Amino acid sequence: MDEILIQNARTYAAQHRLQLAERLGFGIHGIIFGTEGNPEAHQIATAIKVLRAREPFSRELAIYQRLKAAGITTFLGFNVPQLLCHDDGMCIIEMTIVARPFVLDFAGAYLDAAPEFPDEVWDQWLIDKREQYEARWPQVQAVLDALEKFDIHMVDVSPSNIAFDDLG
Repeated sequence: MDEILIQNARTYAAQHRLQLAERLGFGIHGIIFGTEGNPEAHQIATAIKVLRAREPFSRELAIYQRLKAAGITTFLGFNVPQLLCHDDGMCIIEMTIVARPFVLDFAGAYLDAAPEFPDEVWDQWLIDKREQYEARWPQVQAVLDALEKFDIHMVDVSPSNIAFDDLG
């Protein structure tokens, strides 16, 4: 399956006159590659996310489109990647690369409706997140609350997708 994603990334890069650079990340929803832009065409380095399935692609694209339409580049000082381009056929989203602190990876988020989980699932999720972030949990909760004002409900919360400016 990853070979198909890698081939889609190569095809997209060739079509957009980009060079694939290092792999920036991977997960259950797909793979993210950095790109090297074409300086002669005034292109910048970007990231392309190649998703495995249509549903997470559509969800993440819709969220980035909503944030772009609202002019959102940060939430409470956390940088948010900016949507640059996408390819529906290959389930690819091209976006800016952002520095820490950042909020990214919306493939697992819910749009327009909060997910419905039993109370005990939410209680355990909250315990786990407080444990992960420790004293920083209130800042993370504030970012999640800010996202919810745009009816974006992020449940895939981890230090790799809501990251502070240091690694601690």
